Amino acid sequence: MKILSPSFSNGQPLPRECGYHYANRNPELLFSEVPARARSLALIMDDPDAPSGTFVHWVVWNLPPATAKLLPGKLPPEACKGRNQFGDDGYDGPAPPSGVHRYFFRLFALDTLLTLPTGTGRKELEKAMAGHVVDEAALMGTYSSHR
Repeated sequence: MKILSPSFSNGQPLPRECGYHYANRNPELLFSEVPARARSLALIMDDPDAPSGTFVHWVVWNLPPATAKLLPGKLPPEACKGRNQFGDDGYDGPAPPSGVHRYFFRLFALDTLLTLPTGTGRKELEKAMAGHVVDEAALMGTYSSHR
């Protein structure tokens, strides 16, 4: 399984518009080679370089396995949005206090649909995914404070 973006290459800077203090819109993401036995996809975006430890920016599950791309600001109607560490349900982009941080987009193919309420956080999502992950992929972009 693969996750790519036409907006940035793995290990390269995310577009400024993705930042929390700018347009605050997710980059376009492309998914391919999803296993045939996948019943849904889940996506987690986090920043392991945050001063207080890994900071969660985006949690999504029950994406249809046929999803080939996510456009900025748009999710399929079946998708469920989880709570990020800004306290919002949905995407909130990078806002590093200083320096350059890494942002990981982790895609999971699951052999089931998840029955979790909107606003579920990362830990609860990971607990529900346990034993159901059939494949995973990651894409990493960087973002620096633009102050």
